[in-house]
Amino acid sequence: MTTASTGVDRTLLRDSLSRWPSGVAVVTTVDESRAPRGFTATAFSSLSMDPPMVLVCLDRGADCRPAFETAGVMAVHLLREDQAHLAQRFATKDIDKYEGLPVSAGLGGVPLLGGVVARIECVLDRRIDAGDHVILVGLVHRCESFTGAPLVYFARSFHGLQPPTHHREADPS
Repeated sequence: MTTASTGVDRTLLRDSLSRWPSGVAVVTTVDESRAPRGFTATAFSSLSMDPPMVLVCLDRGADCRPAFETAGVMAVHLLREDQAHLAQRFATKDIDKYEGLPVSAGLGGVPLLGGVVARIECVLDRRIDAGDHVILVGLVHRCESFTGAPLVYFARSFHGLQPPTHHREADPS
């Protein structure tokens, strides 16, 4: 696919975007032979509450892209502040990302990681081509949340983000 250049300097754009903190997720699935696949994502978002949907962006150059093109399910794992090693592992190409990693089976056999702050299991609803990425839209079928502080990515490095010490209700006005 060809795209028209806007003349924006890529280095400047990357630097600008690095100033926006993002949560860090590992997204998993199984390929047609039932082998586990996955990638690290910082482009993840809630999309809809009715029906419950989320989206995640997958780089077209990712080695797991073919698996996600045909997969029926995916799980999004929101990483805990001490799980930067998992983010790095799932961002690395040409390695067995699951070697020695304990996983359990979720919806449709999707690999589930432990120790995360939240886990969302989805049926893949659609894939949308967008520039150098594919947007994966998932219809949420199961979700769980756990304790712990989330891992965030800011200024090209991983950081912890302390959760609030108390819960405040939103002001309705």
